Amino acid sequence: MLQIDSLVFNAWGRRFFDRASVTLPNPSKVSLVGRNGVGKSTLFKLIKGELQPDSGEIAIPKAARVAAVDQEHPATPISVIDTILAADTERAALMTELETAEPERMGDIWSRLIEIDADSAPARAAEILNGLGFSTADLDRPMAEFSGGWRMRVALAAALFSQPDLLLLDEPTNYLDLEGALWLEARLARYPHSALIISHDRELLNNSVDFTLHVTEGKLELYAGGYDSFEHQRAEKIRLQSATRAKQEAERAHLQSFVDRFKAKASKAAQAQSRMKRLAKLEPVATTIEARVSPFILPSPPRPLAPPLMRLEGVEIGYGDDAPVLAGLDLRLDVDDRIGLLGVNGAGKSTFAKMAAGALAARSGRVTRSGRMEVGWFHQHQIEALNPSDTPLDIIRAARPTDSDQSHRSRLAQFGIHFEKQGTTVEALSGGERARLLLNMVAMAAPHLLILDEPTNHLDIDSRRALLDALNEYEGAVILITHDRSLMELVADRLWLAADNTVAPFDGDMDDYARFVLDRARGGTSAPSQAASKEKRRKAKGKR
Repeated sequence: MLQIDSLVFNAWGRRFFDRASVTLPNPSKVSLVGRNGVGKSTLFKLIKGELQPDSGEIAIPKAARVAAVDQEHPATPISVIDTILAADTERAALMTELETAEPERMGDIWSRLIEIDADSAPARAAEILNGLGFSTADLDRPMAEFSGGWRMRVALAAALFSQPDLLLLDEPTNYLDLEGALWLEARLARYPHSALIISHDRELLNNSVDFTLHVTEGKLELYAGGYDSFEHQRAEKIRLQSATRAKQEAERAHLQSFVDRFKAKASKAAQAQSRMKRLAKLEPVATTIEARVSPFILPSPPRPLAPPLMRLEGVEIGYGDDAPVLAGLDLRLDVDDRIGLLGVNGAGKSTFAKMAAGALAARSGRVTRSGRMEVGWFHQHQIEALNPSDTPLDIIRAARPTDSDQSHRSRLAQFGIHFEKQGTTVEALSGGERARLLLNMVAMAAPHLLILDEPTNHLDIDSRRALLDALNEYEGAVILITHDRSLMELVADRLWLAADNTVAPFDGDMDDYARFVLDRARGGTSAPSQAASKEKRRKAKGKR
């Protein structure tokens, strides 16, 4: 389906691809991985023809349909369901032709409509939209009534519905909640054609793809299997390279020693000459340079507080005179709790986080919190709210005005914002650099509670792992909202579910929740009851 031969591409003062070649099996789902900035999105633009290579070839069969999700669907008066149905251009064209076709043409049109299963199209479109979080009532609403994030979901739904021969997805989970990401993971695993996916979602890359394509040092390297398999294979490759290099260096030293000792001795001249030729033929073994990812600095609170950190009794929260967003909240947060907050977009997770951070007062009920509790709150919109003309130095000076300039620079370097970037405007920083700056800054005061609302949206896989390591070393309480299932599983030890206008403990683990989400997308189910979950675990223990 896709063949790349000796691709060379230079732009913006650097070389992205240097005689890179790869052939992708057909059909296959392939993840495209590599550090931020290595050229993954650039490769997509080359495949789509938006950029032209300096040399080499990118070959796709002429009849193949290629689709990508580049931008949100426009805010039109057309309904959501009709927008999706129009993505199947052949069906749409046949249905339009059917309205004015001559009688002798009608039979051919109907035959083709039956062949492409046109009658089931509305049901298939509705199933995709439901999986991505749209309710049945949403399907007939015009596109203009939805925000940009929801219109991005429509664009993704349209691409999945049209089933192109090659589907290009660039960070498809960034505008999905955890429920949408779980559904997409399952959907891509059974996608019938080829797909090339850029994603930093480890679970999606482990469970949905057949191959991993690594962009490194201007080359393309294909590995069989998901991301964990790729990491194991790459680590073994690096180990073998190191061993081969060490062996070659020992041989080189031995040959050079012989030449140095005997090149001037007539009786050994022939042997010395032979070893000099051998030295000249020794090809250097390529060294894989693994760039170090800066750690996150999440200092633990110096003194733990008496439990609980926070207690909610019959609490209701909302905005202005509108109906309450959440009500009947009866929850307790202790000093070492790791809470994973689940729920679809719009269920009130961010509103709950705002209340927990002290930025939104309860309308009624009782909120008890320690008067000495420090809270570090990272939320999705902080990055967007940064002044684009500010620099990291400006931001940290405003946060810590009494510290010295040297202290500011040293702290930024610890955050992974090195000297050459410290005076760069926010506008020129990558999304990952901005997220790294803000995540470290909200934790700078060693808070007793960290509230992280979608902290990984702009982080690559290695940075997500660094955040995981920091969170596991941090000794305060955590409330985590994320669509990254791997991070949720490895950080949270208790799950709360925002649903039905309240937040309550979810009595199960992430596997239970994933099954619940997929079952609900298939036919509509409610969250498992605590009694049912306990009974299921009791039976499971009995079988072990």
